[in-house]
Amino acid sequence: MVSRPDTAPPREPAPGPPEGTPPLHVASRLHAFNRFELKYLVPVDQAAEIRDELSERMDRDLNSPPGGYGVWSLYYDSPQLRFYWEKIEGLKFRRKLRIRHYGDPAGVTDASPVCVEIKQRVNRVTQKRRITLPYGTARRLCDARETVEHGPKERPFVHEVLDLVVRLNLRPTAITGYQREALVGRGSDTGLRVTFDRRVRGRDRDFHFGLAGAENRFTIPPHMAVMEIKVDERTPYWITDLAARRNLNLVRISKYVQSIEAFGLAPRSVFHIGDADCPPPPATPLDPQPPVHEAPVKAGAQ
Repeated sequence: MVSRPDTAPPREPAPGPPEGTPPLHVASRLHAFNRFELKYLVPVDQAAEIRDELSERMDRDLNSPPGGYGVWSLYYDSPQLRFYWEKIEGLKFRRKLRIRHYGDPAGVTDASPVCVEIKQRVNRVTQKRRITLPYGTARRLCDARETVEHGPKERPFVHEVLDLVVRLNLRPTAITGYQREALVGRGSDTGLRVTFDRRVRGRDRDFHFGLAGAENRFTIPPHMAVMEIKVDERTPYWITDLAARRNLNLVRISKYVQSIEAFGLAPRSVFHIGDADCPPPPATPLDPQPPVHEAPVKAGAQ
């Protein structure tokens, strides 16, 4: 386990409502869900094979075109990286705040829809709560720390975001992006979702989705993909059999943690995945090609 740097202050108590206060109501049932998540790190070639095999029992997500779609997230954290350390130390209750955009980030304007999202872990359950706002409004909420227009059902969520941003002095810390392909279950497996994330990259500066030509770097080796199995309750037996048959091993990997450590904002932890952990496959030599014989150029040819 990696110890925290000497410059970091003692860890604050795990966040949670004071005793005697009523539980926080979520913004809307349509934007809140609980899931169990299983993560695997697989070579991109094997990920494509698994995707094709799963396609026999699952459907492509309607929002996932052939080749997938871009997912970009702007993560907020305190100057002491509180959310990062909560993950490293394995707190049973931990949260992350992010603004998420689906698609090409270069074309984002203040009017583009984004999701302001709190992702939290309660024991083994992953919970997400989010609202959709114009990008400019989301930045006013998270960067300028202003109350923004919202409906009655969204009020508790907006107040929670403001409380986190102000109380913990949250600021933009890292941007991550990747290409995602998603499959969803059929029939009795409608609560099942499997995603394949490849070309995982990001940056620790230029915290604006609309910047053209912003420089990103890979935070997970580019020949590897993150496969996530997401279920509401129980993992279908045939998914478990597939993982066993292909010798897939569960990993504890966080794209945000990978970014923080790849950019040198914190020492590399036992969870970090580096090039040495996932050496690329040996290069396959090209088939020998016959020598090219160029036809002689005739005088006067155009």
